[in-house]
Amino acid sequence: MKTSLAKRILLLAGMVIAALFSGLPVLWLLSSSFKSNRNIFATPPKIIDESFSFDAYIDILTDPEKVRFFFNSYFVAAVVVACTLVIALLAAYSFSRFNFPGKKILNTVIISVQAVPPITLLIPYMVLVVTLKIYDSYPALILTYIVFTLPYAILMLTGYMNTLPKELDEAVLIDGGSRFRALWGVLVPSSVPGLVSVGLYTFFQCWNEYLYALTLTRTNEMRTVPIGIASLMGQYAFEWNQIMAMSILGSLPVIVIVLFFQKYFISGMTAGAVKN
Repeated sequence: MKTSLAKRILLLAGMVIAALFSGLPVLWLLSSSFKSNRNIFATPPKIIDESFSFDAYIDILTDPEKVRFFFNSYFVAAVVVACTLVIALLAAYSFSRFNFPGKKILNTVIISVQAVPPITLLIPYMVLVVTLKIYDSYPALILTYIVFTLPYAILMLTGYMNTLPKELDEAVLIDGGSRFRALWGVLVPSSVPGLVSVGLYTFFQCWNEYLYALTLTRTNEMRTVPIGIASLMGQYAFEWNQIMAMSILGSLPVIVIVLFFQKYFISGMTAGAVKN
């Protein structure tokens, strides 16, 4: 009995420490976004002080250039998620339901692409984008992100579809339906957790990406939130409160999405990993 109680106390203490370790930086980030630059580094530090104001948020939300960073991130992420889901769904259906020449080789290639560090492809992509004359444009970011997110999306959805019995397809075919109807009418509704999981993964990858967004764009009209945050770091002064505020605003979509789709994300990840 005493041993069990001691284990519970240690477990609770560990959870509290972990919560403090992960939560305090976020609390400090939020607190600093409401302070003046001078008071952020005041000693002793205060969570809330006399300089509390919404000035940093107002400055960001009333600046068209900074608002443009958010629009770019939303637009690029939305298009990439939509394209990745459609392509990955069709590819996963083929891998899961059909046997065709070169299937194993193609699957190996997809897995191998995941093992390549993205930074090693930066120069080749830069050359390709310039050659295609799409530098500093939405297509440059969208096509690049699709290439990086598609392999994982295909693997995840293939694993999830493998958990769905083939009798679902066969029942539609026996009733005179087509493969297209079997996919969109039966398998897609049954694959909602897997689709949500892949969609969230794709969105996070696009929303947080920095290196390619910096390299493949030149003007602020095309740049995304991570680049916008970095642009607040000047040569002689940092707009710390705006950096914190923009980080909070940039994190809100991720937090909201996770809160609403958490159960689908977890079930999709586990279902796709259990059975192949």
